[in-house]
Amino acid sequence: MKDNSVVNDLNHHLPAIEQAARLLHGSRSVLFITGAGISADSGLPTYRGVEGLYNGNKTKDGTSIEDALSVDTMQRDPAITWKYLSQIEEACRGAKFNRAHEVIAEMENQLERVWTLTQNVDGLHHAAGSKNVIDIHGNIHTLRCDICKFRDSVEDFSRLTIPPYCPDCGSVIRPDVVFFGEILPQAKLDRLYDELNKGFDYVFTVGTTSLFSYIAYPVELAKRQGHPAVEINPGETAVSHLVDIKLRLRASDGLNLLWTYYQDRQVI
Repeated sequence: MKDNSVVNDLNHHLPAIEQAARLLHGSRSVLFITGAGISADSGLPTYRGVEGLYNGNKTKDGTSIEDALSVDTMQRDPAITWKYLSQIEEACRGAKFNRAHEVIAEMENQLERVWTLTQNVDGLHHAAGSKNVIDIHGNIHTLRCDICKFRDSVEDFSRLTIPPYCPDCGSVIRPDVVFFGEILPQAKLDRLYDELNKGFDYVFTVGTTSLFSYIAYPVELAKRQGHPAVEINPGETAVSHLVDIKLRLRASDGLNLLWTYYQDRQVI
């Protein structure tokens, strides 16, 4: 028997879930756009991938977190940037993928073509088994050297010297993420627009406020092309007025209920 809370959630949202599941049955290609809200269900703080960690206040060094995590500060004083990168990594350490990540990975395995565009730098989509992931802001656990192209994967920053240095050339290394003031990686943008040009029958936006133009654009494109878009988010966002179906649920609850209905057509 299903938990009563699951049954109550399904009953309350049943019309929207049924509509979303019916549209999914007729779709061969699906794009997921995910933000901090999907990882919040894994216990991560929500400040732009870890939003909420600093709550808009200045850091102890007297700057905003955006300044501390800017490319200018990284170049001028990497110890400051790495100080806050380490705090962010510590707040995320040990987090596991949740049911929302699992559902997307399961859809990728069962549907013809599924891609995920994520703003998150935590790598949880990959950990859950998704392969078609455009992590547009990078992955905090991948370290790189911009001088000699050294790369490494590090899950725990507490073992690093701050700032860490490249073992090959001695330069300061950095996580493979987009700092404030940097442009997005061209290869990932090219991949995104290549996939958008192929078209998607269905677009999901999950746990993101969609404030960046490149995050809102796929939803705007779906509306122009007459393809359905679904938003799973408890609050209003920049694209709420564009979507065909709005599920005011957390990411894990919304995707799990929809996928359950899609597969079983009822909750027993």
